[in-house]
Amino acid sequence: MRTAAETQVRRPSAVRVLTILLATTAAATVVVEVLNWWYAPEQGFGLAVRTGWAMLRSFGFLLLIGHVRRGRTVARPFGLILAVTTIFAVGRLIVPRQGVPPLPGLLGFAVLTALCVAVVWLLYRSSALAGHLVRHRPRLVIDRAGLSWRETPPRRPEASAWLLTSRVAAFTYSPLMLVPALVAGGSILDGRLTAVPAVLIWFGAGIAASYAVLFCTAFLMRGKDWARGLLVVVTVAVLAVDLPLCWWLLGVDGLVRDGAPLLAAAALTLYGLRRAARTTDPTP
Repeated sequence: MRTAAETQVRRPSAVRVLTILLATTAAATVVVEVLNWWYAPEQGFGLAVRTGWAMLRSFGFLLLIGHVRRGRTVARPFGLILAVTTIFAVGRLIVPRQGVPPLPGLLGFAVLTALCVAVVWLLYRSSALAGHLVRHRPRLVIDRAGLSWRETPPRRPEASAWLLTSRVAAFTYSPLMLVPALVAGGSILDGRLTAVPAVLIWFGAGIAASYAVLFCTAFLMRGKDWARGLLVVVTVAVLAVDLPLCWWLLGVDGLVRDGAPLLAAAALTLYGLRRAARTTDPTP
């Protein structure tokens, strides 16, 4: 006979299914990147940086497993942006500069894409997961009993799922700018010293973007309307800096490989802001 405590902590079967799916996706990310590296005709500095960044996403899926098992509300937007950017990050490495992609890489990418789509579908379409992903992060609480570390609802108004999605997507701006900047830094090692100022500006803009997004989203989660407009301005500024530098320093190939993931993140951020505004708009 089950006790009340055991019944309370029992997770729905959808959580176990999603956990296995996420672990499989993390492993598939590593396998596809190894295949791509093995078959790549040019194993240069740029490919090494992009491959390392793509393989880091396997740790993101493992982190997502922890959020899902703990029932955290952030699991949905985190899983969505992780799946979308993984498809872009891996897909841009499958296509070589010349010729057609190798068949093993294409098959691996197709499997990885199917896994990412399945992850997003479960996160957003499973009613069992919807009832499970309701918990907030634990916080340090001071009360009459003393200090304790326990889950408490946020003091700010409850943020909509689309606002959380915009927040998570916007936080990817900085790494999506720093990775191509690091790739462009390889051109300095090849003797292209004229690119030094542009690469330094690129790095600085990537770091500044992280602080700007942190500032905007902090007030956005508190329901400040001006923060929504400021995040739009930051998004436009990020694209205005990153895309021209991708084209100038990395060429059309770099613009496609490194600019497309940032465009996807920006589009998801703006779409989430628009949907959140429609949800909170009292007018019919």
